[in-house]
Amino acid sequence: MKNIPFSITQKLSFCFPNMKIYSSNPVGGGDISRAVRLETSEGNFFLKYNSNNKFSDMFCAEKQGLELLYSAKSGLIIPKPIICESNNEDSFILMEFIESCLPEKNFWINFSSRLASLHKKTSSQFGLDFDNYMGSLKQSNKFHSDWVSFYIEERILIQFEMAVKNGFIDSSIRKQFNSFCNKLSDLIPAEKPSLIHGDLWAGNYMSGTEGKAAIFDPACYYGHRESDIAMTKLFGGFSNEFYDGYNEAYALVPGWKNRTDIFNLYPLLIHVNIFGYSYVYDVIKILKYYTE
Repeated sequence: MKNIPFSITQKLSFCFPNMKIYSSNPVGGGDISRAVRLETSEGNFFLKYNSNNKFSDMFCAEKQGLELLYSAKSGLIIPKPIICESNNEDSFILMEFIESCLPEKNFWINFSSRLASLHKKTSSQFGLDFDNYMGSLKQSNKFHSDWVSFYIEERILIQFEMAVKNGFIDSSIRKQFNSFCNKLSDLIPAEKPSLIHGDLWAGNYMSGTEGKAAIFDPACYYGHRESDIAMTKLFGGFSNEFYDGYNEAYALVPGWKNRTDIFNLYPLLIHVNIFGYSYVYDVIKILKYYTE
């Protein structure tokens, strides 16, 4: 298959000796990995791959994340991961291919109620028993007993220091950043650790089988559920029906709309460290709003 490295086709042949691959067609949309749709004698599959030298453990973490979301039985469509493998050259993950369909009736309300069902899966601590990725950056999921310490130490502090080190953010902003962190306990309502997708923007959902909402490319962990809700608003926002339906299914603490920037500081810092200066203004704007 011309779209797939030979080392991967060899591994697929070894894992599935009776499977015949009829075609492999590139699928767009990814910034980090290459992806193809495989049409085979065993059905259609989604294959993602990239250089093993850059992200040797990315797909194993993705597989674990998809399995965790799938096991929650929230009603959301989760692509079933099949295998992930690495060799000296490439890493890849093979999963179920989700066909795109027209949205079902009441798509947004059903989507939100199923997301609420996912968020009702809770844990005793914030974090996860394995680390994963947010975009192309490592995401630490060390356990914490409270959200604020988790959010500071495992999320925004790591990314802030990286942005300063990489020269994207001036170190003079550190005073505002520290002041912002000191105020978080008063700004964020207490919640149980919820199972969240972790990277729930418009590019990571689709209308899948029978028109139901499918989510993919997780950066999941047990976190504050407003993180998922805030992320849906970062790049344009979902339909208003989505937020109304979510609050009907699992009411958010009043004032949640005013807290979205607090939670979105983390993905914005991620974007600074991946894409550079174009996102710095948004980061500084948030820090100034809460500290001046």
